[in-house]
Amino acid sequence: MPSQSISQGIGRLSRPHSVIPILLRARHSRSFTCSPKQQKASDWSAVQYLKFEDERTRPVRDLLAQIPLQSPKHIVDLGCGPGNSTAVLAARYPHAHLEGIDSSPDMIKKAREVLPNIPFSIEDLNSYVPNQPVDLFFSNAVFQWLPYADRINVIARLIQTQPSGGVFALQVPDNFLEPSHSAMRDTATKGRWAATLDHFQPALDPFQSVQELYNHLKPLCSTINMWHTHYHHVLENHEAIVEWVKGTGLRPFIDPLSSGERGGFLEAYLERLKQIYPISYDGKVVLRYPRLFVVAVRA
Repeated sequence: MPSQSISQGIGRLSRPHSVIPILLRARHSRSFTCSPKQQKASDWSAVQYLKFEDERTRPVRDLLAQIPLQSPKHIVDLGCGPGNSTAVLAARYPHAHLEGIDSSPDMIKKAREVLPNIPFSIEDLNSYVPNQPVDLFFSNAVFQWLPYADRINVIARLIQTQPSGGVFALQVPDNFLEPSHSAMRDTATKGRWAATLDHFQPALDPFQSVQELYNHLKPLCSTINMWHTHYHHVLENHEAIVEWVKGTGLRPFIDPLSSGERGGFLEAYLERLKQIYPISYDGKVVLRYPRLFVVAVRA
């Protein structure tokens, strides 16, 4: 891929003050097939996700910094979102064959617009099979959207397709017990929307522990590097927390609701956040956001 094309694509989503121009990954993330109990009422919004571009891209760089590969030939960005993580990979490995997959048409559309020379395709992670050996699977905030019982099976299946020395790198939010997410579940049980959400059971499952991940993946891998990072995002106000989670974790709660129910739910959720998160000295609010990182090397 010509380096000039990569730079032009990255520049379309980068901020003017960025030291290294990069795109933000959507994801959370998240955008692959969810549990059957969850509602998928509408497509993911790249615009909503990118409202916090710098904050959402930082974990991409942190994960990439720990990948022990110098010149991978084939890279697949699992859950590429609007192309932010793909652009970071392209800048790090300009000579690799790089492709991105995601289940969201809106995310893929955005990725193709900003990186037109990189192949992007709509795929379901549960059934995806690479058409050639992959040296690096890179996944930014995707696997939390899969049902608990399916996550490790999908990861292990993909690792088994890799050559010896191949790397599987993933990052996921690990915030099931965080106040922002506990408040979602609490708000869902109180109000005129409770019956609707009780039917859909929108809350995501907690993610596996590092011990579970290690025990299941170590038979396939020579080394596994795992760590947690707690990011502390300084946001303008409590409303900004709502905007943050509307791009990812709040989606399963508000998508099944009517417009009236959705507005009421968001108002009630905002009030819960105001009770939980104190206002800082300068009027801003600090949102703690823990993430789990795994870098596994195929045996």
